[in-house]
Amino acid sequence: MGQTFAEKVLGRHSGNRQVKPGDIVEITPQVALSHDNTAAIVGIFQQMGGKKVFNPQMHAIFLDHAAPAPTTKHAENHRIIRDFVHAQEIPHFFDVGRGICHQVLVEEGLALPGEIVLGSDSHTPHAGVMGAFGAGIGRSEMASIWAVGTLWLRVPESLKIIVTGKMPDWVTPKDLALKIIGDLGADGALYLSVEWHGNVIADMSLSERATLTNMAAEMGAKNSTIPPDEKTLAYLSGRARNDFEPVLPDPDAAYLQVLEIDAGSLEPMIACPHTVDNVKPLSEVAGTKVDQAFLGTCTNGRLEDLASAAEILRGRKLSPGTRMIVIPASSEILREALRKGYVEDFLNAGAIVESPGCGPCMGNHLGVPAPGEVTISTANRNFQGRMGTKESEIYLASPAVTAASAVAGKITHPNTLD
Repeated sequence: MGQTFAEKVLGRHSGNRQVKPGDIVEITPQVALSHDNTAAIVGIFQQMGGKKVFNPQMHAIFLDHAAPAPTTKHAENHRIIRDFVHAQEIPHFFDVGRGICHQVLVEEGLALPGEIVLGSDSHTPHAGVMGAFGAGIGRSEMASIWAVGTLWLRVPESLKIIVTGKMPDWVTPKDLALKIIGDLGADGALYLSVEWHGNVIADMSLSERATLTNMAAEMGAKNSTIPPDEKTLAYLSGRARNDFEPVLPDPDAAYLQVLEIDAGSLEPMIACPHTVDNVKPLSEVAGTKVDQAFLGTCTNGRLEDLASAAEILRGRKLSPGTRMIVIPASSEILREALRKGYVEDFLNAGAIVESPGCGPCMGNHLGVPAPGEVTISTANRNFQGRMGTKESEIYLASPAVTAASAVAGKITHPNTLD
């Protein structure tokens, strides 16, 4: 019997063992990712008696969640992190403005096929877009990796998602992800390794694939991966920081569940307040008034996402009474969006463009809604209070639907705009 991706990659990195779901393995990750929460991890590390981190080369630290610092407390956390990075001689540090950790990790050639990325952020499965095993862990677990370099992991069962056919017009990977999460539920892939297969996935760009591996966290996945192909290898050529060896699942691997989806049956989807699995077709919520639109995050803040929104906004204006915030996921994306004229399109329409980072997604700053307001967002979460105000509502949608809704002042299908 063959092996799944998770079984193969965790077996390789635990001494080339033959492992099965439920086994406990001891892993030294190739990348240990943390961000603004590094300040809290420093305290735990010191309480453990930690003095010097294990292998400074493995650590990647980002300032992205509250960046630029919105309060004195956040600024102090940033100072603690910068001092720690300097004292520990950690080379992979990305300060305010470089962008969101998951996106930048890929751009910097640190998320690599067949390698292990463990991060103190729940969306670390994003790294699976490059064929890595990316998994979120807790702060105390990260502090333990800093101290001793290893962590125990349980080998997960696997869910295989096969997407075939052809995507209809205006249907995007975000809609596919929301449809699956709505069907399976927010815990439908709890502690599973999610593999994405099929001709539709193979035809997607890396940017589109990243939306899928990122959103898998919203159905509880331990990790989410897409087998690396020529697109992956071409992107990593001249970019990868280290040598790597891709890991592919065996054709006869055994899965806990296999889910087959005909892409032709999909339509634009919306996640309604206040849970990510409260998913409805756009047609059922069309006309809902929108006060704010947010385009960005690690889910949909890449160049193709901005291009999709800019095409809709070009030559149009935001609806009176509706504001729009655009935040590119990285400085690399911002620079290219400037070069291509997308930023000018946003500004001409009346939108606000902010510096790369997480922005409103965490509710720290840059777009906190007022009580009673409705935000349509390209983010991955719409929990009550997620954007900083419990008495507001968040709808999740694709970049195209988000931009169209900002123009109409209500949730709208892009094909209905004049």
